[in-house]
Amino acid sequence: MTALTILLVLVLLLVVFGLLFRLQILTSIFSGTFTRDIGMSNSVNAILMLVFLIGGGAWFAYSFAENFNKMNPPIASVHGHQMERMFWTTMTIIGIAFVITQTLLFIYSYKYQHKEGRRAFFFAHNNKIEVIWTVIPAIVMAALIFAGWKAWTRITGAAPKSAVVVEVMGKQFNWLVRYPGRDMKLGVINYRMIDAVNEWGFDLSDKSALDDFTSNEIHVPKGVPVLIKIRSRDVLHAVYMPHFRVQMYAVPGMPTRFWFTPTTTTNEMRARLGNPKFNYELACNQVCGGSHFAMKATVIVDEPDEYQNWYAAQQSFSQKNPEVMAAFKQKAKPSVSKTAEPAEAQEAAPAPLAATY
Repeated sequence: MTALTILLVLVLLLVVFGLLFRLQILTSIFSGTFTRDIGMSNSVNAILMLVFLIGGGAWFAYSFAENFNKMNPPIASVHGHQMERMFWTTMTIIGIAFVITQTLLFIYSYKYQHKEGRRAFFFAHNNKIEVIWTVIPAIVMAALIFAGWKAWTRITGAAPKSAVVVEVMGKQFNWLVRYPGRDMKLGVINYRMIDAVNEWGFDLSDKSALDDFTSNEIHVPKGVPVLIKIRSRDVLHAVYMPHFRVQMYAVPGMPTRFWFTPTTTTNEMRARLGNPKFNYELACNQVCGGSHFAMKATVIVDEPDEYQNWYAAQQSFSQKNPEVMAAFKQKAKPSVSKTAEPAEAQEAAPAPLAATY
């Protein structure tokens, strides 16, 4: 403890001496008794500014062109084209402003480098210039924000009544996926009922939950609106599907949503890219913990009839886990038991495929 105290005292003394030395230099500068030879370093720095402008600009242009396709995967949704136009419109406007300001910055750094006998010009105020550089950016930004707001409210608002409903829930470190059953209604889930088997927390006392089913993959039909309902079971995640231009946070305690219409099946995209192993992907792009890299799920876009066949072949959670259903029946009240009794009969009925939309 004594050694630490001595060390802190020495550090404070060095800081005090440094400040006193700096204060002496500033006093000399203001009194006119301090001079410093600029030398060649100023000119060298000014030239390096131009070198950095030209070299950095060329490297950026090369890197951008080389990686353009990696940054812009093919679009496979209806709204994706509008998102793309908005994105590149915004990037073009911001890019032009960036290039102009940075070019002027580095050129001015070279042009107005220190020279003996030249004094800086003091420019106090100019109302006209300030109005121009305030009003024009404000108008441009307002237009961009309004366009973005219109698109955002449409794709996060009410989905068409014909939309296929899929619910995803992020947890450390994978995605859980569930679909409504033949009644087309997602049942109640209760976090208190979550365990190793019932990862969603299905409340099987709710009739609508009896035919809900889970899947390891996300299947959606081509050309049909898809409503993604989003939850998080622990920390902040994000539903990111780049080919569909979909991104939405999965927030603990606050369900979110996003709807889109796929336009290209998985097989069509494989043929287009010449990659038979291609799959659409749902990835988490928020760093959510040590195994964040594992937060991925496969998305398969089927033809409508293929999707109907896949949907009809699925078994409900209550069917695949009869022990969980039995436990609920034992705990259920008489009135609830009567409601839950027809579960087997309901599951045995053929799937109303037309109703899946």
